[in-house]
Amino acid sequence: MYMEIGEILDNIYPLSDPSKEKLISHISEVVLPKRLLLIKNDRIEHKLYFVKKGIVRAYTTKDDTEITFWFGKEGDTVVSMNSYINQQFGYENIELLEDCTLYVLSSSRLQELFTQDIEIANWGRKFAELELIKTESQFINRQLRSAKERYEELLSTKPDLINRVQVGHIASYLGITPVSLSRIRARLK
Repeated sequence: MYMEIGEILDNIYPLSDPSKEKLISHISEVVLPKRLLLIKNDRIEHKLYFVKKGIVRAYTTKDDTEITFWFGKEGDTVVSMNSYINQQFGYENIELLEDCTLYVLSSSRLQELFTQDIEIANWGRKFAELELIKTESQFINRQLRSAKERYEELLSTKPDLINRVQVGHIASYLGITPVSLSRIRARLK
C-alpha cells in the first residue's frame, strides 16, 4: 500500500489545483532504509515528511530505555513540531521501522509559500491544528485509558501495525512489558 502526495495533502485540507500544484512542486520523494534515525532530538529539524510507504515510530529515551509514543504509516505526517514552530531542538527521535518512501518538504520553503498563497497558509493552519489534536489525543489516551483499552484502540485504528511492528515497540507504546502485552493479546482472542 502507498499514498500519493496529492491525497495526503487533501486529507489535511483540500487545496485548489493551482495551489496544490504549487505546493507539490516543492516536495521531493526519497527512499530511505529501515532503522534510519530520520529525526533526532538533539538537533533542529528543517524538513517535514509525509509517509508514502512504510512505518515510522517516535520515541524518547529515559534512563537508557526507549519509550515509543507514536507510530506513523502511509499517509501520516512526520514532523518535529518544536523545530517546525520554534526552530528549537525537538523532543523526539523518529526511526524508520521499514524501508520507507517519504515525501520531503523544506520548512522554510513552506513558510515562504504561506506568505504567497492564502490557500496554502490555510492548509498550514489546518496541518498545525491536526497535529495539536493528535498530540492531545495521545496525552489523554495515555493518562485515562488502560493498556488494554489503548491496545484495542490501536487494533481498531491501525490494525496493520500489529503485523508490521515489533512487539517490544508496541508494548513500549502501551506503557507495559512485552509479557503484559502477550497476556492482553491472549485475553482478546
